[in-house]
Amino acid sequence: MNRHKFLAATGAVAAAFPTPAFSQNKNEIRLVTTWPKGSGLNNAAERLGNRITKISEGRLQVTTYAAGELVEPLDSFDAVSSGDVEMYHAAEIYWGDKHKAFPFYTGVPVGMTTHEIEAWVHVGGGQELWDELSAQFGIKLLLAGNTGVQMGGWFQEPIKSVDQIKSLKMRIPGLGGEVIRRLGGEVVNLPGSEILGALQSGRLNAAEWNSPWLDMEFGIHTVLKTYMFPGFHEPGTGQSLGINKAFWDGLTDTDREIIKASASAENDILMAQFNAKNGIALGQLVEKQGVKLSIFPKEVWTEFAKVSREVIMEIGDVDLLGARILQSWLRFQKRVSEWQQISDISYTAFRSIALRY
Repeated sequence: MNRHKFLAATGAVAAAFPTPAFSQNKNEIRLVTTWPKGSGLNNAAERLGNRITKISEGRLQVTTYAAGELVEPLDSFDAVSSGDVEMYHAAEIYWGDKHKAFPFYTGVPVGMTTHEIEAWVHVGGGQELWDELSAQFGIKLLLAGNTGVQMGGWFQEPIKSVDQIKSLKMRIPGLGGEVIRRLGGEVVNLPGSEILGALQSGRLNAAEWNSPWLDMEFGIHTVLKTYMFPGFHEPGTGQSLGINKAFWDGLTDTDREIIKASASAENDILMAQFNAKNGIALGQLVEKQGVKLSIFPKEVWTEFAKVSREVIMEIGDVDLLGARILQSWLRFQKRVSEWQQISDISYTAFRSIALRY
C-alpha cells in the first residue's frame, strides 16, 4: 500500500489485523477500487457506493476512491483485511497469491459463464465456501458485477499455432496467466491503467484486458490491431465487493441487507451495460480503427483447455478448503452445463440459423 498517500488523505494510523482502525464515525465508509478513475469499472464501483448511501438515507456514507487515490490497486485486499479501509471493489482473480481458490469467484479458464457462476454462488453453495475462505483474511465478500465472456486478447499477429505463444510477453493475470506461462509465454500481471504504456514501451507485445468496450476505452487498439476470440481465461468475469469482516459484523441486519441488495443490483446493471456497449464498441474498432478479428484455431483452443484443467485441478492440493471449493465448483459446473446445452446454447444456435446471423 502507498502509506504516504493513505496517511495524508485520511490522517488515520493503520492498525494490524485483527484490530481494524475504522473511521471515527462508523458510518463513513471508504470504498477503494482496483480500477482507474473514469473507467467503466470504477464508475460501477461509484454507482454501487452511491446506491448504498441513498438506500440507507445517508446512514451509510460511502466515498469511492479510484485506484491509487487512497490505496494502490493491488493493495486493496490488504487494506480491507487490515481495516485500513472498509471496502474494496475488485476482481478476486488478483488475490491468487493469498489463496489459489479466490479466482473461482472471478473466472476460471474454460469454466463457468456469468449466469452459471451466479447460480453456484447464490444457490449451489459457493457463497458459503467463499465466506469460509474470506473469513481467514478478515473479509466478507459479495458478487457486485460481471463483465461476461472476455475476448481472447490483443496480438501483433494472429495466433495460429501453440508454438507462437512462446514469443509472447503478455499481460494476463490469474489462472489464465498460468496457462500461458506453461505454454511457454512470458506473463506480466499489471493493473489495467499500466497496459497501454507497457505496450508502447515494448515491455509487452500482447495483452488482454476485458472486452471491446473497456479495451477501446483503454486505447489498446492504438498499438495492437489483431483482436482474438473466444477468450478461454475468464468466461464469466465476476467483480466483488470486499468488506472488512469486523466492520460487517458490527452493522445492523438492516444495513447488511442494504449492502447485499446494492451489490446484487450492481451485478445486474454492470452486466447489462457490457451487453449493451460491447457490440457498439466492436463495430467502431473494426470499421473505424482498422482492428482485425481473428478466431483461435481449434487446436490452439484445445491446448488452452487441456492445460487449464491441469491448472484448476492443482488447486485441490493446496489445502482442505481449496479441495472442497474445487469439488463444489466441478460438480456444479457439470450439472449446470448439461442444462445450458439444451437451453441457452441450443436456442442461440437455432436462432442464428433462423435469422441468418
